[in-house]
Amino acid sequence: MTFYIENLGCAKNQVDAETIIASLEQAGHDYVDTPARAELIIVNSCGFIDSAKEESIDTVLALRVSYPDSKLVMTGCLAERYSDELKTEMTEVDGFIGNRCPARFAERLNELLGGTCGATSGAAAGPPSGDIPLRRRFLSFPGSAFLKIAEGCSNHCSYCAIPLIRGELVSRPRPLVLAELEKLLAAGIREVNLIAQDLASFGLDRGEAELVPLLEEISRLRGDFWIRLLYLHPDRFPAALPELMAADRRILPYFDLPFQHASRPLLERMGRRGEAESYLKLIAAIRHQLPRAVIRSTFLVGFPGESASDFEALLDFQRQADLDWLGVFSYSREEGTPAHDFDGRVPAALAAERRRSIEEAQIPITHRRLDRFKNQSLDLLVEEHVQGEDLYLARGYPHAPEVDGLVVLRARDLTPGRIVAARVLRRNGVDLEAVLCQGEAWTTSKS
Repeated sequence: MTFYIENLGCAKNQVDAETIIASLEQAGHDYVDTPARAELIIVNSCGFIDSAKEESIDTVLALRVSYPDSKLVMTGCLAERYSDELKTEMTEVDGFIGNRCPARFAERLNELLGGTCGATSGAAAGPPSGDIPLRRRFLSFPGSAFLKIAEGCSNHCSYCAIPLIRGELVSRPRPLVLAELEKLLAAGIREVNLIAQDLASFGLDRGEAELVPLLEEISRLRGDFWIRLLYLHPDRFPAALPELMAADRRILPYFDLPFQHASRPLLERMGRRGEAESYLKLIAAIRHQLPRAVIRSTFLVGFPGESASDFEALLDFQRQADLDWLGVFSYSREEGTPAHDFDGRVPAALAAERRRSIEEAQIPITHRRLDRFKNQSLDLLVEEHVQGEDLYLARGYPHAPEVDGLVVLRARDLTPGRIVAARVLRRNGVDLEAVLCQGEAWTTSKS
């Protein structure tokens, strides 16, 4: 059977989608790159916030209208969270499969299409601790891949539905993580982005944090590659991490630290322990040990009880933190979370206004932080050729895939997925412009 998958949502969903593809191909089905050629269309849905839910539902309905003769299956977070309701309300879909074990998707699909079950949550499939099918197709640009090292989250922030959608924290065994990493590197991947709901919690379900030991094991591997860490809860930040990065430049000094807010009363209401002073000390410590460090964060505005003074505290923190990259989100009221029933709800229009204020204030900060790369050399991962031009789009260590700016590289005859040395000429908005460094080689290899 030919199949196509429409992936929505975050990097973790992308890994699930790639695993689903591997599972189905291993079972003898044929992947196609357009829904027009598919007998089966799979929508890997997102159910984290309202806008993501709406996008998932709209995508399913549009595909059903466009391809009425194809079988249509919804999987992912929305299918996991609302399977009973969706079975009743979305008769356009032939079946629903949850998100708990994408490695067994082919088995679940066989059960579903064989008529033995109308919907499957996947909860009985067990944790993601076993081996998974080798991913050979990646939905990212050449040379880069995401590697999920844990599933679920046990932090239980009061606003967050992740434990409802993906369950409590379950960390993969380190040997299996290392084995998959080595397979990715052997397949030509040069940037491996380690992801989890909270990387800093990796291993806590087994008794103690294991992120640093895992990175120490990775550091003993030979070869040229990048390791990027995405999503570290700042309240659990591993103190040994900057020193490890300084010792091995292949572990990129890029920190994705979702601070969410700076007002202590509001953070306590969110179920978080931090506050502006401790977060600023963390940022200062990172930059002291790693002057090259790039720090990204996310802020959440409009949380119930957020007062004008709370918001001013956040603006002040933004000014002092001097973050390289920042994403801002308005609070989404999610059923089943403690915050759903909190009093002091902030009007949506006011939350949107506050989000815009933060975004506008960040523009000159990001521009200034990027200006420090002018006339500097950067190793760049080439992503794609600009059609008809001697230009390529690329990323350096300051740029996480899909969320940050890019580097416009003046060059010709490059192969996407390759890493090259370049010199930054200038900044254009949030992007950099660079040229190749003649005669320079990539020198982060550990020999």
